Amino acid sequence: MLATRPSLFLYVKTYELAFLDPFTEASSESGNRQEAVIHIRIQQRNGRKTLTTVSGISDAYDKKKLVKVFKKQFACNGTVVEHPEHGEVIQLQGDKRNSICEFLLEINLAKKGQLKVHGF
Repeated sequence: MLATRPSLFLYVKTYELAFLDPFTEASSESGNRQEAVIHIRIQQRNGRKTLTTVSGISDAYDKKKLVKVFKKQFACNGTVVEHPEHGEVIQLQGDKRNSICEFLLEINLAKKGQLKVHGF
């Protein structure tokens, strides 16, 4: 007679994997929107090259995570720089003013009246 081995059962715990949203920690604290005005400007570099700057975003939001999302969404390069007058400013390559406005409205970061677009 053959000896039977005890069956090995693997119990795997399943966890609900939440979608990582870069805006969740700020959204839970401030009611999903900020109150200050967001200024979106364009700066001429050399020739046809331009920079789009976004200033006035609340410190409750992680600007580096926002830049990462902007870079993927708009297929451009970007960074966060310290401006002496405006504080931390997001810089993106190219004229992305309209795209940024639509995106900020889409993710409920700001209302229509809170976005000020500057430039030529």
